[in-house]
Amino acid sequence: MKPTTDLQKPVIKTELPGPKGREIIAADAKYVTPSYPRPDYKLVAEKGYGVWVEDVDGNIFLDCNAGVAVCSTGHCHPEIVEAITRQTQNLIHMCGTDFYYRHMPDLAQKLDEIVPIEGATKTHFANSGAEAVETALKVAMHHTKRQKFISFFSSFHGRTLGALSLTSSKAAQRRGFMRQALDVIHVPYPNKFRHFANNQPTDEETITRDCLAWIEERIFKTTTPPDEVAAIIIEAVQGEGGYVPAPKGFLQGIRRICDEHGIVMIVDEVQSGMGRTGKMFAIEHSGVKPDVMCLAKGIGSGLPIGICIAKDSIMNWGKGAHASTFGGNPVCIASALKTIELLENGLVENSREVGAYLEAGLNKLKDKYDVIGDVRGFGLMLGVEFVTDKNTLAPAPELRDKIEYACYERGLIILGCGANSIRWSPPLILSKENVDVALEIFEEAIKVSI
Repeated sequence: MKPTTDLQKPVIKTELPGPKGREIIAADAKYVTPSYPRPDYKLVAEKGYGVWVEDVDGNIFLDCNAGVAVCSTGHCHPEIVEAITRQTQNLIHMCGTDFYYRHMPDLAQKLDEIVPIEGATKTHFANSGAEAVETALKVAMHHTKRQKFISFFSSFHGRTLGALSLTSSKAAQRRGFMRQALDVIHVPYPNKFRHFANNQPTDEETITRDCLAWIEERIFKTTTPPDEVAAIIIEAVQGEGGYVPAPKGFLQGIRRICDEHGIVMIVDEVQSGMGRTGKMFAIEHSGVKPDVMCLAKGIGSGLPIGICIAKDSIMNWGKGAHASTFGGNPVCIASALKTIELLENGLVENSREVGAYLEAGLNKLKDKYDVIGDVRGFGLMLGVEFVTDKNTLAPAPELRDKIEYACYERGLIILGCGANSIRWSPPLILSKENVDVALEIFEEAIKVSI
């Protein structure tokens, strides 16, 4: 599927949200859990096609969020819809933890071919990113016979209790749930725009050195002996934390530490994987080969599927050690296989090329507006951090929220991440023409918000 240019710009027909949308929002408030972290703007989606989302009142938005990096091939890609429909006509569910069907080994074999894990692999199928992370934690504990984990400040790995022990992007995600379920120590993530010591920019070499030293010289020598650590889990590009890429040297340093101490290196690619960064997986930008990888979001083009893939020498647990009734659903796997085919046949390359075009446009806005402190990322996983001014670089979360809302009013769907950043995670079919429209709206939103 080529990037669609049939529809040139968003179409806003009513006040936002419109009358039908307000009815649904009211019903949602009455019957649905209030725990969902929705933004200030209220989009009530009805249809999706390509890079466009239509709400229940007929307003059409340019979607540069893709359901939080999920709809990697665009909304309702015809080949995805065909693959799903064909599978539903043959087998919808059989429970792969008790029975066999071809879909699970088909996808596992394909993943074995494309993931940057050295040697043979095994795959466990789940239903979400959080479940994939839970699997990774369990397999690391089972393999190493250790119970401690190292995670990073501003990380997000899910909201189930094990994954929540790793997550540290917002206090609201932990408030009310008391002690951690797992023994996790959090360490600084190498954000070169905000060094953990002074909240100011630095260079990759310095932040890499200081963050690795925190682990080796402080944590290992005081509270957490390395021979008690089961795994270090890291996002090659932090998602909820602000779309912050880890320097190549830092990821290489984590690989070295894991090798020296028999620690499992887990890379969470739930948000950054499946072509989003212009490579199939974000970790490939560093050349590092992890032991375990967690995938979800973009691999299913909208269907719920989570993957934990590991070296077969690590995922060697016995019968009954871990399973999932719905994990490896045939319909979801059919979508995943077709998604990978589409990614390999041009969408990863489109992500790289159009992502570079979008990044260049965002950097032009950065040069023009004092409130943009940083533009960062790879491919179509780009973060824009807003500040009060370029002298103090003080975070400007309220301004970020105003810009996000102003974009919505003009028909552009984007979403915040971190304290004061906006994430760009559009469908990987985005065209340069779409980028031009999005940047025009984004600049208008900045102008009316500052």
